[in-house]
Amino acid sequence: MHGPGVVLAVDFGGTKVESGLVDETGALLIGSRFRHPTGRDRSSDELRDAVVSVVTSTLQQLPEGTTLLGVGIGAAGPIDRERGRVSPVNLPAWRDFALRDTVAATTRDLGHDAPVKLRLDGLCITLAEHWVGAGRGTDNMMGMIVSTGVGGGVVSGGAVVDGFSGNAGHIGQLEVPGFTDVDAPCTLEEIASGPHTVAWAQARGFEGETGEDLAAAYAEKDRIAVAAVTRSGTAIGRAIASVSTLLDLEVVVIGGGFSLVTPDLFDIIRTAIDRYSRFDYARRVEVRPTGLDTDGPLIGAAALVYRSV
Repeated sequence: MHGPGVVLAVDFGGTKVESGLVDETGALLIGSRFRHPTGRDRSSDELRDAVVSVVTSTLQQLPEGTTLLGVGIGAAGPIDRERGRVSPVNLPAWRDFALRDTVAATTRDLGHDAPVKLRLDGLCITLAEHWVGAGRGTDNMMGMIVSTGVGGGVVSGGAVVDGFSGNAGHIGQLEVPGFTDVDAPCTLEEIASGPHTVAWAQARGFEGETGEDLAAAYAEKDRIAVAAVTRSGTAIGRAIASVSTLLDLEVVVIGGGFSLVTPDLFDIIRTAIDRYSRFDYARRVEVRPTGLDTDGPLIGAAALVYRSV
């Protein structure tokens, strides 16, 4: 049995938007999860329609007699927290789009008057891991997502670090030094995200097209695939070493589709942290895989309401 209320959770990203109903324990209600593709080739209206579609489908699954306590939205950034607007890097059709108002209007049209909160998707992932995932019980942690893009969020001293505008945690936009195979300094996302890793491998003769293809080739010890994954893992480790030096982290939790490319990825990351951390306290940071599989983004969006972020 679920409690008297649930939260509508929405996760909006570069490849999909999905929504679901989450109860007070952080569990998704069965049958309430819906998704729709997004993508950089979609128009503004198509992206809006995708959001309206999944929100409508999810709210139609609200159990009779159950209160909608609120709505939490995690979105690819940058975001404008105060105005509820988003300008996702990977979705050029949306610049300063009123995502919070769009979801609120859809919710009202379906007969629900509930508060709506919008935060950066990386922060939501971190909230989920800190609440019910692999970061539970830690006061100083970073959550990371390595997928179509690379994002993150931080808990420091037990408190969420949201930043002045709501954009704290954009680890994917940090420049990572030491990669001489590119013409100019590159961000972590441009080096280590799934699509960029595959593209790097393709430029060197890899014939696969997806992260899954790269994972299969890595398992067969394909030389290019091994080099590509090692390069990305090293970049992630260098970035973590820098952030851990700055923030004195205890744990980093990493999720996202590309984090599953091989279990070896975490060993590569660990090796890079050990190599590039200048101080023992930064080197001690523990790197863990997500404890939430693919549920983290929605659980984290719901946590915006349950944990009053």
